[in-house]
Amino acid sequence: MTEFNPSRWNLLKATAVATSGAAIVGRLAPEAGAAPVAQPAQPPQATTPATMNVLLRVNGTEHQLMIDPRITLLDALRECLHLTGSKKGCDQGQCGACTVIVDGRRITSCLALAVMQQGHDITTIEGLGTPVNLHPMQAAFIKHDGYQCGFCTPGQICSAVAMLDEVKAGIPSHATTDLTQPPAATTEEFRERMSGNICRCGAYSNIQEAIAEVAGVKA
Repeated sequence: MTEFNPSRWNLLKATAVATSGAAIVGRLAPEAGAAPVAQPAQPPQATTPATMNVLLRVNGTEHQLMIDPRITLLDALRECLHLTGSKKGCDQGQCGACTVIVDGRRITSCLALAVMQQGHDITTIEGLGTPVNLHPMQAAFIKHDGYQCGFCTPGQICSAVAMLDEVKAGIPSHATTDLTQPPAATTEEFRERMSGNICRCGAYSNIQEAIAEVAGVKA
């Protein structure tokens, strides 16, 4: 009579269980060479973009808009209000073509969210003057031929108007030599302060002449 060996008995049980499991897996597995069964594609879920109700005050007129909270002020002005004077140049805040004036200060509208401008006064090139009643800066640009293609001109003019107000307010620039004194209205100050507005046509000297005339200084 064979002596019962617990270790041998456990080994036999484990072998039986493993064999049974392999057989079951073999029945469930696809046959060799059979194409895998494709799972049905899930239809994309319809999503409605979120919008926000924003009141923008542009050139003295209030506009109630339902806009995507991610839209820039530049796109809101151009696409929603059809004020296309402000131009999209680099879309990175480096060329200045999109410059507008908000609460008296110049900003690059391509880097400002429209929803953040609620409650602020926004002035674009369309709000500075009209063809029959030009702003002095607009008239000076025409007189001194401060443009060629005209693409950057709206941003140049808005920036120049706000820049002169910065000088009058005593705000220093990198070119200001004495921070204990109000900055002087000089061509050096003007060039430094306007360096963020690029003119690819190279009409910088004419632009400086126009700014100097409005400021009442010699170019």
